[in-house]
Amino acid sequence: MKKSLALAGVTALVGSTLVATAASSSAAPPAPTPPTEAQAISRADALIEARPAAIGAVGDESYTAYRATIDSDGDAHVRYAREYEGLRVYGGDFVVHTNADGSLAGTSLGLTKPLTLSTKAKVAEATALKTAKARFEGKLTGTDQPELFVDASTGLGRLAWETVLHGWAPDGQTPSHLHVITDATSGKLIGQYDEIENVAGTGASIYSGTVGVDTTLSGSTYSLIDPERGNGSTCDMNNGTSTCTTFTDADNVWGTGTTASRQSAAIDAHFGAATTFDYFKNVHGRNGIFDDGRGVPSRVHYGNAYVNAFWDGAQMTYGDGAGNAKPLVALDVAGHEMSHGVTEHTAGLVYSGESGGLNESTSDIFGTAVEFYANTTSDPGDYDIGEKIDIRGTGAPLRYMYNPTLDGASHGCWSTSTNSVDVHYSSGPGNHFFFNLAEGTGATAYGTSPVCGTAPGVVGIGLEKAEKIWFHALDAYFTSTTKYVNTAAPANTSRAYTLQAADDLFGLCSTEYKAVQAAWTAVNVAGSDLECPVANDFRVAVAPTTVTLDPGTSATLDVTTTSVDGEAQTIVLTTGTLPAGVTAAFADASVTAGESTTLTLTAAASAGSGESTVTVIGTSPATIRQVNVALTINGLPGCSGSNSTDVTISDNATVESSIVISGCDATPSATAKVEVHIVHTYIGDLIVSLVAPDGSAYVLQSRTGGSADNIDTTYTANLSSETANGTWKLRVQDAASADVGYINSWSLNL
Repeated sequence: MKKSLALAGVTALVGSTLVATAASSSAAPPAPTPPTEAQAISRADALIEARPAAIGAVGDESYTAYRATIDSDGDAHVRYAREYEGLRVYGGDFVVHTNADGSLAGTSLGLTKPLTLSTKAKVAEATALKTAKARFEGKLTGTDQPELFVDASTGLGRLAWETVLHGWAPDGQTPSHLHVITDATSGKLIGQYDEIENVAGTGASIYSGTVGVDTTLSGSTYSLIDPERGNGSTCDMNNGTSTCTTFTDADNVWGTGTTASRQSAAIDAHFGAATTFDYFKNVHGRNGIFDDGRGVPSRVHYGNAYVNAFWDGAQMTYGDGAGNAKPLVALDVAGHEMSHGVTEHTAGLVYSGESGGLNESTSDIFGTAVEFYANTTSDPGDYDIGEKIDIRGTGAPLRYMYNPTLDGASHGCWSTSTNSVDVHYSSGPGNHFFFNLAEGTGATAYGTSPVCGTAPGVVGIGLEKAEKIWFHALDAYFTSTTKYVNTAAPANTSRAYTLQAADDLFGLCSTEYKAVQAAWTAVNVAGSDLECPVANDFRVAVAPTTVTLDPGTSATLDVTTTSVDGEAQTIVLTTGTLPAGVTAAFADASVTAGESTTLTLTAAASAGSGESTVTVIGTSPATIRQVNVALTINGLPGCSGSNSTDVTISDNATVESSIVISGCDATPSATAKVEVHIVHTYIGDLIVSLVAPDGSAYVLQSRTGGSADNIDTTYTANLSSETANGTWKLRVQDAASADVGYINSWSLNL
């Protein structure tokens, strides 16, 4: 159903989540009858018409309902796609949540404010196509016509071109459908991704052991076509890339368990497709990957010595690995890749940044869950990803959910740089959260899970409950642009949505709800959600929560405490780590719950400019509560600034340090100067870039200098196309293992 609204005067978005309050009644009404899918959509349509601000509506927009999910209690969740002046809005999707009685329960929304932009492109279609072609690596065989659309993946709308290029990756065997996004106003590259989602590695053996499979008998010949699961089939690519022949057999006894028989890998793949289908159907009530009963085709023996496996949106494809002797048909690999299809047909998480990390994390979570569900003796469930395919040739897994940093690249704790790394590495906080939720922190049967910083330990609630919470959040609440942390739209986060899912399934402030809170906190993903009370509990609040200081100035904040339960406790107030040149002083650092005090933040005249978070911590004998203050230190009036706050550079990590330029009336120079001081024992590991306020990145140094120590260099950058005022960032990526260091200081002179 498509719903168009011609609205006037809708100028404010009331929030990412709306709560409707039912009127009181003297007698409890009978339980409402759960709506049909059509009824759920009709109710949601009516609510959009009545309350357009709930979805950030503006004039000349239209909305298409493409999926409705009905909970057992009658609550419904209807997903919509958005068009703006006839253009598709990427990241404009939303979910309308209704209670069983049809009232509005809330919305999931990625936009941070309503769209207001011109739909007339300043960059020609031909220019966008030329830019896109320059990004393709490998053999290009064709292109789609560039599409003009609205890119709202950041929460704000901008006019853009999307060009899809088709061909082969540089290996000559992996198909490529590369999407290149360019700004239709400036022509700048916004981003790119390949819709072929794959795992590359070196297989070690045939993995599934002796298993039962469902086949089809025609005459006296059996075929690897599964009649119980939507006729999912398995075929032989015969080490080519085009023709695939369905496997057949005379006695329905398949393979030998070794690569000597071509059927052996086929049985692993067939079993993987069937098990993944059964898992989603029997555990989550989803009728297969596509939720329409269709089975998944599986292609094995693809390419020549092809060390890869991939999902292309419709089918699975597996290579035979090095020497055509190591097929990549492990069960968790199959479950991982096919789960991309589930994500595509539910939340549609975009494949970049933190949303891409959540996409990859979802596949790791369900690939692991499929492995546990199968419960085979040859490949028992664990929280290692790809442990059978030996991707590094060392016997080590591809990823470790209990401690993602063990792979040398993944983030185990969220940081401001998580949005900037490869999606396979930004999956780490999600994977770590899920392990903590299911199994707890500390020593477990599957590995030792550390907590981040000073977070308290977590007691797990078990895989069965954890997987239910994640699936419900994905199915009912996540949008395409959901992130771990989203300062612009705090409700559009994985923490907020998994808490809502836990509330739906187990109740507000239930053991499971509290475990979700604790598991996110343990991976450094904070939120503004309800803090469930404990005995003798209290709350701490600070006003204002956003502070901007010029160097040499101070600001005084009101700190209030409230006794929530039981006896009022003595609260000791402290702050977390402060940026260089900033001091904090409480008028009274020890108060009794219910009392107030003040906090003075002072920026020295020499304080470096930049953005940071100051955490105000209240500690009582009963508990610890905290609140964050967003602190911005302006640069001195003019066109230069510096930051001397140390930023640790870990192995395979990306970190940033910021400088805020304010009061600069000049246009940045073509010979702007960036002075950088980095302490590091192997500077050939580092990629150093300057990021402008609009997100444009200027590479200053890229893995040069070999084994030399430290960077103490002044770079020249042509910034003449940029606007001076705003937040500039020095981004440093460590692209190898073994050597670490820190950003010591840097300065910018525009």
